[in-house]
Amino acid sequence: MDFARALPPPPFDPQLQAALAALGSGAGEQVTPENLAACQEQDAAARPRPTLHDLRADGRFEVAELRVPGPPGGPEVTLVSARPAGLTGPLPLLYYLHGGGMIMGNAWSVLPQVLSEWALPLELAVVSVEYRLAPQTPYPGPVEDCYAGLVWVAEHAARLGVDADRIVIGGKSAGGGLAAALALLTRDRGGPVPLGQLLLCPMLDDRNDTFSSHQMAGVDTWDRTSNATGWRALLGDRCGAADLPPYAAPARATDLSGLPPAYIDVGSAETFRDEDVAYANAMWQAGGRAELHVWPGAFHGFDSLVPTAAVSQDARNARTRWLRRLLTPADESGPAGC
Repeated sequence: MDFARALPPPPFDPQLQAALAALGSGAGEQVTPENLAACQEQDAAARPRPTLHDLRADGRFEVAELRVPGPPGGPEVTLVSARPAGLTGPLPLLYYLHGGGMIMGNAWSVLPQVLSEWALPLELAVVSVEYRLAPQTPYPGPVEDCYAGLVWVAEHAARLGVDADRIVIGGKSAGGGLAAALALLTRDRGGPVPLGQLLLCPMLDDRNDTFSSHQMAGVDTWDRTSNATGWRALLGDRCGAADLPPYAAPARATDLSGLPPAYIDVGSAETFRDEDVAYANAMWQAGGRAELHVWPGAFHGFDSLVPTAAVSQDARNARTRWLRRLLTPADESGPAGC
Protein backbone atom coordinates (compact mmCIF):
# COMPACT_ATOMS: atom_id res chain seq x y z
CA MET A 1 0.00 0.00 0.00
CA ASP A 2 2.57 2.55 -1.08
CA PHE A 3 -0.23 4.99 -1.91
CA ALA A 4 -1.25 5.03 1.76
CA ARG A 5 2.23 6.18 2.76
CA ALA A 6 2.06 8.98 0.21
CA LEU A 7 -1.17 10.41 1.63
CA PRO A 8 -1.15 12.63 4.73
CA PRO A 9 -2.71 11.16 7.86
CA PRO A 10 -5.91 12.67 9.26
CA PRO A 11 -5.05 15.64 11.46
CA PHE A 12 -5.02 15.11 15.20
CA ASP A 13 -7.65 16.86 17.28
CA PRO A 14 -6.09 20.19 18.38
CA GLN A 15 -6.33 19.41 22.10
CA LEU A 16 -4.85 15.95 21.57
CA GLN A 17 -2.11 17.34 19.34
CA ALA A 18 -1.05 19.90 21.93
CA ALA A 19 -0.97 17.32 24.71
CA LEU A 20 0.95 14.84 22.58
CA ALA A 21 3.55 17.47 21.77
CA ALA A 22 3.94 18.24 25.47
CA LEU A 23 4.42 14.54 26.27
CA GLY A 24 7.36 14.34 23.87
CA SER A 25 8.70 11.35 21.98
CA GLY A 26 8.15 8.88 24.81
CA ALA A 27 4.39 8.80 24.15
CA GLY A 28 4.88 7.03 20.84
CA GLU A 29 8.13 5.12 21.20
CA GLN A 30 8.16 2.20 18.81
CA VAL A 31 8.42 -1.30 20.20
CA THR A 32 10.70 -3.54 18.16
CA PRO A 33 11.91 -7.11 18.59
CA GLU A 34 15.27 -5.68 19.66
CA ASN A 35 13.90 -3.47 22.46
CA LEU A 36 10.91 -5.62 23.45
CA ALA A 37 12.46 -7.05 26.62
CA ALA A 38 13.57 -3.59 27.74
CA CYS A 39 10.11 -2.15 27.03
CA GLN A 40 8.50 -4.91 29.06
CA GLU A 41 10.83 -4.24 31.99
CA GLN A 42 10.19 -0.52 31.77
CA ASP A 43 6.43 -1.04 31.61
CA ALA A 44 6.42 -3.40 34.57
CA ALA A 45 8.35 -0.84 36.61
CA ALA A 46 6.44 2.26 35.53
CA ARG A 47 2.83 1.11 35.08
CA PRO A 48 0.73 1.63 38.23
CA ARG A 49 -0.09 -1.54 40.15
CA PRO A 50 -2.42 -0.43 42.94
CA THR A 51 -2.76 -2.65 45.97
CA LEU A 52 -6.08 -4.08 47.10
CA HIS A 53 -6.06 -1.45 49.85
CA ASP A 54 -5.68 1.27 47.22
CA LEU A 55 -8.46 -0.20 45.08
CA ARG A 56 -10.86 -0.31 48.02
CA ALA A 57 -10.70 3.52 48.01
CA ASP A 58 -11.50 4.11 51.67
CA GLY A 59 -14.24 1.50 51.69
CA ARG A 60 -16.07 2.50 48.53
CA PHE A 61 -15.35 -0.89 46.92
CA GLU A 62 -15.12 -4.50 47.98
CA VAL A 63 -12.04 -5.98 46.30
CA ALA A 64 -10.51 -9.45 46.31
CA GLU A 65 -7.90 -11.40 44.38
CA LEU A 66 -8.99 -14.85 43.24
CA ARG A 67 -6.86 -17.65 41.86
CA VAL A 68 -8.96 -19.96 39.75
CA PRO A 69 -8.25 -23.03 37.61
CA GLY A 70 -6.53 -22.15 34.36
CA PRO A 71 -6.76 -23.82 30.98
CA PRO A 72 -5.87 -27.52 30.67
CA GLY A 73 -2.15 -27.90 31.34
CA GLY A 74 -1.80 -24.25 32.31
CA PRO A 75 -1.32 -22.46 35.62
CA GLU A 76 -4.02 -20.85 37.71
CA VAL A 77 -5.44 -17.55 36.51
CA THR A 78 -5.54 -14.52 38.80
CA LEU A 79 -8.76 -12.52 38.75
CA VAL A 80 -9.21 -9.20 40.53
CA SER A 81 -12.84 -8.94 41.62
CA ALA A 82 -14.35 -5.61 42.65
CA ARG A 83 -17.79 -4.15 43.29
CA PRO A 84 -19.27 -1.05 44.92
CA ALA A 85 -19.57 -1.61 48.66
CA GLY A 86 -22.96 -2.10 50.24
CA LEU A 87 -24.88 -3.24 47.15
CA THR A 88 -27.00 -6.33 47.59
CA GLY A 89 -28.45 -8.74 45.07
CA PRO A 90 -26.75 -10.11 41.97
CA LEU A 91 -25.05 -7.33 40.01
CA PRO A 92 -24.28 -7.24 36.31
CA LEU A 93 -20.62 -7.94 35.65
CA LEU A 94 -18.01 -6.38 33.39
CA TYR A 95 -15.38 -9.04 32.65
CA TYR A 96 -12.48 -6.80 31.66
CA LEU A 97 -9.25 -7.51 29.78
CA HIS A 98 -6.44 -4.95 30.00
CA GLY A 99 -4.49 -3.52 27.07
CA GLY A 100 -0.78 -3.51 26.34
CA GLY A 101 -0.25 -4.90 22.85
CA MET A 102 -0.39 -8.52 24.10
CA ILE A 103 3.04 -7.90 25.63
CA MET A 104 2.49 -5.45 28.52
CA GLY A 105 -0.01 -4.35 31.14
CA ASN A 106 -1.62 -5.84 34.23
CA ALA A 107 -5.04 -6.47 35.71
CA TRP A 108 -4.71 -3.95 38.56
CA SER A 109 -3.71 -0.76 36.74
CA VAL A 110 -6.97 -0.43 34.79
CA LEU A 111 -9.28 -0.81 37.77
CA PRO A 112 -9.34 2.70 39.32
CA GLN A 113 -10.75 4.20 36.14
CA VAL A 114 -13.07 1.28 35.37
CA LEU A 115 -14.48 1.33 38.90
CA SER A 116 -15.03 5.08 39.06
CA GLU A 117 -16.47 5.47 35.56
CA TRP A 118 -18.64 2.35 35.33
CA ALA A 119 -18.90 0.31 38.52
CA LEU A 120 -20.16 3.15 40.71
CA PRO A 121 -22.62 4.94 38.39
CA LEU A 122 -23.95 1.74 36.78
CA GLU A 123 -23.87 -0.39 39.94
CA LEU A 124 -21.98 -3.23 38.34
CA ALA A 125 -19.27 -5.59 39.44
CA VAL A 126 -15.93 -5.90 37.64
CA VAL A 127 -13.54 -8.79 37.21
CA SER A 128 -10.16 -7.89 35.71
CA VAL A 129 -8.09 -10.74 34.30
CA GLU A 130 -4.34 -11.18 34.74
CA TYR A 131 -3.79 -13.17 31.55
CA ARG A 132 -0.29 -14.29 30.62
CA LEU A 133 1.69 -12.09 28.23
CA ALA A 134 3.58 -12.83 25.03
CA PRO A 135 6.21 -13.77 24.03
CA GLN A 136 6.71 -15.65 27.30
CA THR A 137 3.26 -17.16 26.71
CA PRO A 138 2.30 -17.28 23.02
CA TYR A 139 -1.12 -18.00 21.53
CA PRO A 140 -3.34 -19.67 22.60
CA GLY A 141 -2.23 -19.10 26.21
CA PRO A 142 -3.63 -15.57 26.77
CA VAL A 143 -7.09 -16.17 25.27
CA GLU A 144 -7.34 -19.56 26.99
CA ASP A 145 -6.59 -17.84 30.32
CA CYS A 146 -9.43 -15.42 29.61
CA TYR A 147 -11.79 -18.27 28.68
CA ALA A 148 -10.94 -20.30 31.78
CA GLY A 149 -11.60 -17.28 33.97
CA LEU A 150 -14.92 -16.55 32.24
CA VAL A 151 -16.12 -20.12 32.70
CA TRP A 152 -15.19 -20.05 36.39
CA VAL A 153 -16.92 -16.71 36.94
CA ALA A 154 -20.12 -17.87 35.24
CA GLU A 155 -20.15 -21.11 37.26
CA HIS A 156 -19.53 -19.25 40.53
CA ALA A 157 -21.77 -16.26 39.88
CA ALA A 158 -23.77 -16.78 43.07
CA ARG A 159 -20.58 -16.80 45.16
CA LEU A 160 -19.48 -13.56 43.51
CA GLY A 161 -22.90 -11.95 43.84
CA VAL A 162 -23.23 -11.40 40.09
CA ASP A 163 -25.85 -12.23 37.49
CA ALA A 164 -24.53 -14.91 35.13
CA ASP A 165 -27.02 -13.76 32.48
CA ARG A 166 -25.66 -10.19 32.50
CA ILE A 167 -21.94 -10.59 31.90
CA VAL A 168 -20.40 -8.06 29.51
CA ILE A 169 -16.95 -8.92 28.19
CA GLY A 170 -14.76 -5.96 27.34
CA GLY A 171 -11.29 -4.59 26.96
CA LYS A 172 -9.11 -1.99 25.36
CA SER A 173 -6.53 -2.37 22.60
CA ALA A 174 -5.07 -5.87 23.05
CA GLY A 175 -7.77 -6.46 25.66
CA GLY A 176 -10.40 -5.45 23.13
CA GLY A 177 -8.96 -7.95 20.68
CA LEU A 178 -8.98 -10.65 23.34
CA ALA A 179 -12.58 -9.79 24.23
CA ALA A 180 -13.60 -10.18 20.58
CA ALA A 181 -11.71 -13.49 20.40
CA LEU A 182 -13.35 -14.61 23.63
CA ALA A 183 -16.82 -13.90 22.22
CA LEU A 184 -16.02 -16.11 19.23
CA LEU A 185 -14.48 -18.83 21.38
CA THR A 186 -17.31 -19.09 23.89
CA ARG A 187 -19.87 -19.08 21.06
CA ASP A 188 -18.13 -21.96 19.30
CA ARG A 189 -17.53 -23.99 22.49
CA GLY A 190 -21.02 -23.48 23.83
CA GLY A 191 -19.64 -21.67 26.86
CA PRO A 192 -21.09 -18.76 28.85
CA VAL A 193 -23.19 -16.41 26.72
CA PRO A 194 -22.14 -12.76 27.21
CA LEU A 195 -24.75 -10.03 27.20
CA GLY A 196 -22.47 -7.76 25.15
CA GLN A 197 -18.91 -7.01 24.13
CA LEU A 198 -17.23 -3.67 24.79
CA LEU A 199 -14.40 -3.38 22.26
CA LEU A 200 -12.33 -0.22 22.73
CA CYS A 201 -9.84 0.41 19.90
CA PRO A 202 -9.48 -3.39 19.61
CA MET A 203 -6.35 -5.05 18.20
CA LEU A 204 -7.90 -7.48 15.70
CA ASP A 205 -5.76 -8.14 12.62
CA ASP A 206 -2.34 -9.80 12.69
CA ARG A 207 -1.82 -9.07 8.98
CA ASN A 208 -1.17 -5.40 9.86
CA ASP A 209 -1.74 -4.34 6.26
CA THR A 210 -4.79 -2.08 6.25
CA PHE A 211 -4.75 1.38 4.70
CA SER A 212 -4.71 3.02 8.13
CA SER A 213 -1.84 0.85 9.36
CA HIS A 214 0.30 2.21 6.53
CA GLN A 215 -1.12 5.73 6.69
CA MET A 216 -0.37 6.09 10.40
CA ALA A 217 3.08 4.44 10.30
CA GLY A 218 5.49 6.49 12.41
CA VAL A 219 2.65 8.84 13.43
CA ASP A 220 0.29 7.00 15.77
CA THR A 221 1.24 6.30 19.40
CA TRP A 222 0.97 2.57 18.56
CA ASP A 223 2.03 2.25 14.94
CA ARG A 224 2.50 -0.69 12.59
CA THR A 225 6.07 -1.31 13.79
CA SER A 226 4.94 -1.75 17.40
CA ASN A 227 1.88 -3.64 16.18
CA ALA A 228 4.00 -6.08 14.19
CA THR A 229 6.15 -6.66 17.27
CA GLY A 230 3.13 -7.44 19.43
CA TRP A 231 1.59 -9.82 16.92
CA ARG A 232 4.88 -11.58 16.23
CA ALA A 233 5.43 -12.02 19.96
CA LEU A 234 1.99 -13.60 20.30
CA LEU A 235 1.95 -15.74 17.16
CA GLY A 236 5.58 -16.37 16.21
CA ASP A 237 5.87 -17.95 12.78
CA ARG A 238 2.09 -18.29 12.55
CA CYS A 239 1.73 -14.52 12.22
CA GLY A 240 0.16 -13.81 8.84
CA ALA A 241 -0.48 -17.50 8.09
CA ALA A 242 -3.46 -18.18 5.85
CA ASP A 243 -4.97 -20.73 8.24
CA LEU A 244 -4.74 -18.69 11.44
CA PRO A 245 -7.87 -19.25 13.56
CA PRO A 246 -10.10 -16.30 14.47
CA TYR A 247 -9.46 -16.89 18.18
CA ALA A 248 -5.89 -15.72 17.50
CA ALA A 249 -6.90 -12.70 15.39
CA PRO A 250 -10.65 -11.96 15.25
CA ALA A 251 -10.36 -10.10 11.93
CA ARG A 252 -9.80 -13.56 10.41
CA ALA A 253 -13.33 -14.66 11.34
CA THR A 254 -15.55 -15.56 8.40
CA ASP A 255 -18.64 -16.12 10.54
CA LEU A 256 -19.68 -13.32 12.88
CA SER A 257 -23.22 -14.56 13.35
CA GLY A 258 -24.61 -15.34 16.77
CA LEU A 259 -22.37 -12.91 18.64
CA PRO A 260 -23.49 -10.61 21.45
CA PRO A 261 -24.10 -6.93 20.66
CA ALA A 262 -20.86 -4.99 20.34
CA TYR A 263 -19.72 -1.48 21.07
CA ILE A 264 -16.67 -0.67 18.94
CA ASP A 265 -14.77 2.59 19.04
CA VAL A 266 -11.55 3.79 17.48
CA GLY A 267 -9.84 7.02 16.48
CA SER A 268 -9.82 8.36 12.93
CA ALA A 269 -6.05 8.91 13.25
CA GLU A 270 -4.94 5.53 14.56
CA THR A 271 -3.49 2.32 13.24
CA PHE A 272 -6.53 0.17 14.09
CA ARG A 273 -9.11 2.42 12.41
CA ASP A 274 -9.77 0.37 9.29
CA GLU A 275 -9.71 -3.09 10.88
CA ASP A 276 -12.13 -1.94 13.58
CA VAL A 277 -14.52 -0.32 11.10
CA ALA A 278 -14.35 -3.48 8.97
CA TYR A 279 -15.20 -5.64 12.01
CA ALA A 280 -18.30 -3.59 12.80
CA ASN A 281 -19.35 -3.77 9.16
CA ALA A 282 -18.84 -7.54 9.12
CA MET A 283 -21.05 -7.86 12.20
CA TRP A 284 -23.81 -5.90 10.49
CA GLN A 285 -23.48 -8.00 7.36
CA ALA A 286 -23.86 -11.12 9.51
CA GLY A 287 -27.11 -9.75 10.94
CA GLY A 288 -25.56 -8.73 14.24
CA ARG A 289 -25.75 -5.62 16.38
CA ALA A 290 -22.82 -3.24 16.61
CA GLU A 291 -22.50 0.39 17.61
CA LEU A 292 -19.48 2.01 15.97
CA HIS A 293 -17.81 5.30 16.93
CA VAL A 294 -14.85 6.75 15.04
CA TRP A 295 -13.56 9.64 17.10
CA PRO A 296 -12.28 12.48 14.90
CA GLY A 297 -8.60 13.30 15.20
CA ALA A 298 -8.01 10.68 17.87
CA PHE A 299 -4.84 8.59 18.11
CA HIS A 300 -4.49 5.23 19.87
CA GLY A 301 -5.14 5.50 23.59
CA PHE A 302 -6.16 9.15 23.32
CA ASP A 303 -8.63 9.09 26.20
CA SER A 304 -6.05 7.62 28.59
CA LEU A 305 -3.22 9.93 27.54
CA VAL A 306 -5.37 13.08 27.41
CA PRO A 307 -8.44 12.43 29.57
CA THR A 308 -9.38 16.13 29.81
CA ALA A 309 -9.77 16.62 26.04
CA ALA A 310 -13.34 17.18 24.88
CA VAL A 311 -13.20 14.23 22.48
CA SER A 312 -11.93 12.00 25.30
CA GLN A 313 -14.86 12.99 27.49
CA ASP A 314 -17.28 12.40 24.62
CA ALA A 315 -15.83 8.92 24.08
CA ARG A 316 -16.10 7.94 27.73
CA ASN A 317 -19.65 9.27 27.97
CA ALA A 318 -20.72 7.34 24.86
CA ARG A 319 -19.35 4.08 26.29
CA THR A 320 -21.21 4.64 29.55
CA ARG A 321 -24.46 5.36 27.72
CA TRP A 322 -24.12 2.12 25.72
CA LEU A 323 -23.45 0.09 28.85
CA ARG A 324 -26.43 1.66 30.60
CA ARG A 325 -28.75 0.87 27.67
CA LEU A 326 -27.42 -2.69 27.47
CA LEU A 327 -27.90 -3.30 31.20
CA THR A 328 -31.36 -1.73 31.45
CA PRO A 329 -34.08 -4.39 31.18
CA ALA A 330 -36.51 -3.83 28.33
CA ASP A 331 -39.43 -3.42 30.73
CA GLU A 332 -37.63 -0.54 32.45
CA SER A 333 -36.66 1.40 29.34
CA GLY A 334 -39.98 3.20 29.04
CA PRO A 335 -42.53 3.37 26.21
CA ALA A 336 -41.45 3.68 22.62
CA GLY A 337 -41.59 7.12 21.07
CA CYS A 338 -43.59 8.20 18.04
